[in-house]
Amino acid sequence: MRVTRTDRNLVYGNSIGLETSRRSYARTVENLILFAILLVVDVLMIGLAMRMAYFLRFDLNLPIFDARAVSSIEYYEHLILFTVIPLWVVVFFVRGLYNRQNLLGGTQEYDVLFQANTLAMFMVVAVGFFEPAFVVARGWILIAWLSAVLLTGVGRFLVRRLIYFLRGYGLFLSRAIIVGYNDEARSMAEQLLVAKNSGLRILGFVDDDMAKTSLKGLRCLGTLADLSLVIEEHQVEEVILTNSALSREQFLAIFQQYGLSKQIKLRMSSGLYEVITTGLQVKEVAWVPLVEVNKVRLTGMDLGLKTLLDYSLTLPAVILLAPLYLLIALAVRLDSPGPVIYRRRVMGVNGKTFYAFKFRTMYVNGDEILERYPEKKAELLRNHKLKDDPRVTRVGRILRKLSLDELPQLLNVLRNEMSLVGPRMITPEEVREYHKWGINLLTVKPGITGKWQVSGRSDVTYQERVRLDMYYIRNWNIWMDIQLLIQTIPAVLSRRGAY
Repeated sequence: MRVTRTDRNLVYGNSIGLETSRRSYARTVENLILFAILLVVDVLMIGLAMRMAYFLRFDLNLPIFDARAVSSIEYYEHLILFTVIPLWVVVFFVRGLYNRQNLLGGTQEYDVLFQANTLAMFMVVAVGFFEPAFVVARGWILIAWLSAVLLTGVGRFLVRRLIYFLRGYGLFLSRAIIVGYNDEARSMAEQLLVAKNSGLRILGFVDDDMAKTSLKGLRCLGTLADLSLVIEEHQVEEVILTNSALSREQFLAIFQQYGLSKQIKLRMSSGLYEVITTGLQVKEVAWVPLVEVNKVRLTGMDLGLKTLLDYSLTLPAVILLAPLYLLIALAVRLDSPGPVIYRRRVMGVNGKTFYAFKFRTMYVNGDEILERYPEKKAELLRNHKLKDDPRVTRVGRILRKLSLDELPQLLNVLRNEMSLVGPRMITPEEVREYHKWGINLLTVKPGITGKWQVSGRSDVTYQERVRLDMYYIRNWNIWMDIQLLIQTIPAVLSRRGAY
């Protein structure tokens, strides 16, 4: 029997349809599994938090609490099981904590989690206010809230690690393509390929100039006219539009076709990839919507929270570490002649320069010493760092290994020039190493520690440092700072990249 081209296309189309249905079913199963895991973990953690609160409030008999409050364990167990846990879960659901779009994307999830726990706590208080029969101790509510914030955060962290592990085996990944190809599209693709936990599997590009699109194994899958076919053939779930690479007509045509599609998630780049780290505001002027770029990354409540974290930790630290400061200063002075404190001129917010303080770790005639080692001088010019630097003193090597040389920078934090957490400080001469990204570093204060610190410090290449700094600036929230401060402790103890 003769098989026509139409028959072959029909068979091919049917096979694509079957594969699409299979993938849609697999995605539905994945979503249900994720929802079930999150629900079970949240219920367990909320219940544990409530029980822990009972133990701390009543079993320990702490004198700060009123002994006249209702303390029946049977009453609280019934209350937790039938009122508090269901109410807490409903609040989580309303706040989108079971919506996959809000999950697994960074520390923003913890921010939403904190807000949801706080709202749930106020809901419990409101129920007690309007229903006299609903009686709970105020101390128990406060401890329950704090415990729930901590334990649900731990639970979400463990679930995230599980999903990240499964993504290494191809599960919980969305198939995505980038439409339009230029420098912005290439930068986006590079960052998405490096971010293994992004949840996106970038399949390739779609662009009319098929010859120029090639990056780390990614290729052009077709032209803009073939977009529907590419989406169908490769079972694409997410389409990322590169605004700066598309004309207005092309953008509108794609948006009209897929903007309301339930099968395809349409994402759009800003077209301002190099400066978008500071965030945007849309304001109407004479009924014309205009986009305004913020001059600094942190404002309002965000700036207030970061400042509060900096000063609440730095002030006690400076006081407690004062004896250590004196011992280190004495050791530096006795080890080699010269000043105790080295002042390095670096860049701050909005390009304002200041002097960052460090304990001196080099000989004062370091330049003369380096002239004796031409190969090391060339390495320093090339990499801006030396692994075995002959200019470093004996005490200096110890201070660098333990990161104690940076302790005086706590004074820079108190002077509002630096932050505990932030991008790596750079000198005016180093700005050019960041190329088009350099301006973004000047929108936030440099930090004593940051993602570069917990990722290997001096072992991190300049290209990797740029990527880490840009990720921090774009995705900052207070939970990221807390997370990085905690991660700094094992990073310093491991002494990886400290030289």
